[in-house]
Amino acid sequence: MKKNEGIIDWVFRFVKGMFIGSGAILPGVSGGALAAVFGIYERMIAFLSNIRKDFLENVRYFIPVGIGGLFGIFVLAYPIDYFLKNNEVQVLWCFIGCILGTLPALYKEAGKNGRKSYHLVITIVVAIIAFVGLVYAKFNMNVVVEQSTLSWVMAGGIFALGFIVPGLSPSNFLMYMHLYEPMTEGIKDLNFSILIPVAIGAVLCILLLSKLVSKLMEIAYAGIFHFILGVVIASTVIIAPLPEQYSGISTGGIAAAVVLFFIGLAVGLLMEKLEVDYKPAELNR
Repeated sequence: MKKNEGIIDWVFRFVKGMFIGSGAILPGVSGGALAAVFGIYERMIAFLSNIRKDFLENVRYFIPVGIGGLFGIFVLAYPIDYFLKNNEVQVLWCFIGCILGTLPALYKEAGKNGRKSYHLVITIVVAIIAFVGLVYAKFNMNVVVEQSTLSWVMAGGIFALGFIVPGLSPSNFLMYMHLYEPMTEGIKDLNFSILIPVAIGAVLCILLLSKLVSKLMEIAYAGIFHFILGVVIASTVIIAPLPEQYSGISTGGIAAAVVLFFIGLAVGLLMEKLEVDYKPAELNR
């Protein structure tokens, strides 16, 4: 029985990693936000900020997450790119459903050490400010950055920020700088002249910022997580398809979007239940 639970937990963490990895390259979605809603953000930051502490235990825990993340980034890069171009509305509503399904778990996580009324105020204010900022960036930012080794290192840093700062969608910023499509092409084609500097930038960003985020969480856990909750809400709303995106979509296409939304919602809710049922006691901390 314990062996079966261990296998289920391993697969469960792989699926989480797959969602986080695919979310990292999906415009409007944050890998860090998905890590938060799937309940592994805090442990990820603690590990990255102090790698030597509980090293082997953390490595065992994050191996399936990492494999799933790579699967989500590399293997799903092409189908995600394809379906975003051909079935964008349906894909976005599926992701919205999944994120909404995990919000109750994130809300519970935010208050596990207690919450005050001002924490909810933080969530509401941050959600409004983040939404306004994301809307402004979406419609007003358009910077062309020349592709070079340095720009790809910078892109890697921005990419990693999406994991360190929940709610931040690196794909959006890379799209604003016209680096998103070349980067996804580089991922699909295994172009190491792009992949290596992106990896270097990502590692540098993680090493520089993970300790800071870990310290902030030690000082104000509830405040940080309610801040994250507000950003996740805003970043979920911002990816909702605009009215013009429904142009030319058939009734069947709308029905598919509705069905996929509820499938995503069910998946999100199911993940919390599976985590409670199958996560080993030593990892439930």
